[in-house]
Amino acid sequence: MNLDIPGDDGKRVSAVQRAFEVIGVLRESGTVRIKDVAAELDIPTSTAHVHLKTLESVGYVVRDEDGYRLGLRFLRDGSVARNGRRVYSTAKSEVDGVADSTGEVANLGVEENGQRVIVYQSEGSEAVYDNALVGEFTNMHWTALGKAILAELPEEYVTQIVEHYGLPAATENTIDDAETLFAELTDVRNRGYALEDEERRAGIRSIAIPILVDGGVIGAVSLSGPKERFDADRIDEELLPALKDCRNVVEVKTAYE
Repeated sequence: MNLDIPGDDGKRVSAVQRAFEVIGVLRESGTVRIKDVAAELDIPTSTAHVHLKTLESVGYVVRDEDGYRLGLRFLRDGSVARNGRRVYSTAKSEVDGVADSTGEVANLGVEENGQRVIVYQSEGSEAVYDNALVGEFTNMHWTALGKAILAELPEEYVTQIVEHYGLPAATENTIDDAETLFAELTDVRNRGYALEDEERRAGIRSIAIPILVDGGVIGAVSLSGPKERFDADRIDEELLPALKDCRNVVEVKTAYE
């Protein structure tokens, strides 16, 4: 198992790379004008215009009176990509169920190219939203989902991830050295769940458990919420049992679908 991140020695089509940089500006900024894209990427206005018009012509960018924005064709493509993950179809209803029963935010996450990706999210009646969007890529070591998955991956693969992305800190509680991370992952494996304690966002705690099929990890499911609602007693007596029930059903359904 190796981290599939292209190096600088691979062949590139610069126009394609630039087009995705333009898409990135629209993703971060919403509706923008040509001059804003040009300024953000430090490129001529004419170049930004050509890229935007090309993306508009194939339907991935839409123009209105306020400027250019991303089109919904990305939603179609994202749905196709997500449906290709077998864990999504089997876990969706179970994630809804654990969100409903606990009242908190439930997430289904997977690993792709060494990062944690949220592929589905469900909000319970008491959910406190922590700005983690469906489709979000982020560092594995910041989150309970990520740590739950890392704990079940081969150590050499985890080492590759750490070497490539580093261990940047999101808060003062984030694990930012490899020795501490590997010790934490050992604890996660031994107790069967990962805990995120204000390691990505202040005031937010999360608990996650891995989904294992055929001896390998295919994702993880988590619950997140305000720290005061995620005390040790509630984790042990309510949240962890709910997650285990969810995980058990997903594993069986995924293995025999």
